Amino acid sequence: QVQLVESGGGLVQAGDSLRLSCAASGLTFSSYAMGWFRQAPGKEREFVATIGRRGGNKYYADSVKGRFTISRDNAKNTVYLQMNSLKPEDTAVYYCAAAGRWDVVLTTRHAYDYWGQGTQVTVSS
Repeated sequence: QVQLVESGGGLVQAGDSLRLSCAASGLTFSSYAMGWFRQAPGKEREFVATIGRRGGNKYYADSVKGRFTISRDNAKNTVYLQMNSLKPEDTAVYYCAAAGRWDVVLTTRHAYDYWGQGTQVTVSS
């Protein structure tokens, strides 16, 4: 049974930092590209960042480029999202996801096979 469990969310002020973690189990972690998405109230779930199987091929949404950094530790079956200079518009539930197929566009939701339950990030102004 595949499980992705996010942690690290919380309530912070604008300009603060948070590091989200996503621990994976039940799959061969190094065989999956990983992604982070977010969903704000009343909005569609949107792409945030993705990372390739060996830690390369990192891509970011324009809205977070230069502020967020995605990384992974295949020995710990964990993917991270370091979020700096947080803004109120970053407020959302953040989800990690795993993609096992090679012929997919990793910036789209449909590329991903497994999803976590999400962790809330709230940024106050």
